[in-house]
Amino acid sequence: MPSEPSSEATRLLLDLSAGDDQAAEALFPLIYEDLKGIATAYLRKERSNHTLQATALVHEAYLRLVNVKADTIEGRAHFFRLAARAMRRLLVDHARSKSTKKRGENPVFQTQSSLTGVGQWREQEIMELDDALTTLSDLDERKARLVELRFFGGLTMEEASSALGISLSTGERDWAFAKAWLVRQLGTRG
Repeated sequence: MPSEPSSEATRLLLDLSAGDDQAAEALFPLIYEDLKGIATAYLRKERSNHTLQATALVHEAYLRLVNVKADTIEGRAHFFRLAARAMRRLLVDHARSKSTKKRGENPVFQTQSSLTGVGQWREQEIMELDDALTTLSDLDERKARLVELRFFGGLTMEEASSALGISLSTGERDWAFAKAWLVRQLGTRG
């Protein structure tokens, strides 16, 4: 969960976007705890014996962001949205590779508990949620990003709404819609 905006971190993000390679090295210690909070929120939804650790997830996501997306970072809030998305992609990629090794396993998706963050995720469930979020993103990008920030990033409704540049009441309406839509989509599987 990103803490209060840091002018130093924001300046370094803008320097990074402008191509300053040294900015990435100076930035990491300033935002590490925030990124680790996002990674911990992601992994809290995973099974307890997950092979990925929060630290590894943070490092891999950070490397992806500064090496590939550095020129597209628009500021601190945008960076954390990209970080949440990068961590989601890493977990989905990890789940797909594990699932390939376990062909034939067909777990039942527990939509109510999964959407409230209770319980633990299996590889198949991560992939199903990713597919549903991709479909939701095609229908309404903002609602999909809100789910990503709240559910995977661990942000509060206020933090997620602010990161998306929308009012709290709009965020609450979008959240209610997205949650109901996902329950309906994911409830048809398994």
